[in-house]
Amino acid sequence: METPETLDTLATLPFRIVSPGELDQLGPNGLADKLREPPHLALPWLGGAAVQGNLEAQMILGQWFLAGHGVERDAARAFAWFKHAAHAGHAGASNMTGRCYENAWGTLQDDHAAAQWYTLAAQRGSDWGMYNLATALVLGRGIAASRPQALDWYLRAANMGHAKSLNIVGGFYEDGWEVERNAAVAMDYYRRAAEGGDFRGQFNYARALALCGQQHEAIRWVRQVPRTANAPFIDKMLAFLRDAPDAALNQLHSHADDAAQLSSRETRPSA
Repeated sequence: METPETLDTLATLPFRIVSPGELDQLGPNGLADKLREPPHLALPWLGGAAVQGNLEAQMILGQWFLAGHGVERDAARAFAWFKHAAHAGHAGASNMTGRCYENAWGTLQDDHAAAQWYTLAAQRGSDWGMYNLATALVLGRGIAASRPQALDWYLRAANMGHAKSLNIVGGFYEDGWEVERNAAVAMDYYRRAAEGGDFRGQFNYARALALCGQQHEAIRWVRQVPRTANAPFIDKMLAFLRDAPDAALNQLHSHADDAAQLSSRETRPSA
């Protein structure tokens, strides 16, 4: 793993930061309160805390650079801050370092390095790290494929309430991968994923409800999907419902399509 930049190097930021003395005057929740302010007011405090060695601040600053939140987007700076906090033991930053390697954000693409950082993130307790490590294990991406190990990490993340992992564990039970097939258990995982806001979980829960004859609840959940789903998933969902051999699923198509069109109108910029 690469050696992280020193804080002296990282401290050259494109905005003013507050002094250590000003930071010392903040109360226990002072930084969190500052981060609720508009970005241009929050950045001096966030940057100051990061430079002073606050690992959570370093992680958040990396996210702001990656997203261009209040600053010009700079993936290289984001990667440097993630890596620095990750080397110091921050679980979330370890996961984000893996994401940078996986997606070539501010560094060269490297699946092996990504899997190494996901492993550290998972071992350090990051639910997203567990999810990303499990996905790498399923795909054999940067690490030897192992579906049993993947299920173990998905389950650990699911037990922490990680919505995407809950949905995938539901799929393991529905399809009988590494476990005995159990539609009732699958449906319960899908329900929890749906309630956690995962659009794939919402679709799978709606599908399971429809097949159990609970059409009213199925309609309610399938209409939730377009609120957060990406366009390719919505297209795939509509095609599946339209062409499904089961009439109960066909009946969801018009409701899902109406919700998708309504969502598109609500998010379309005004002229």
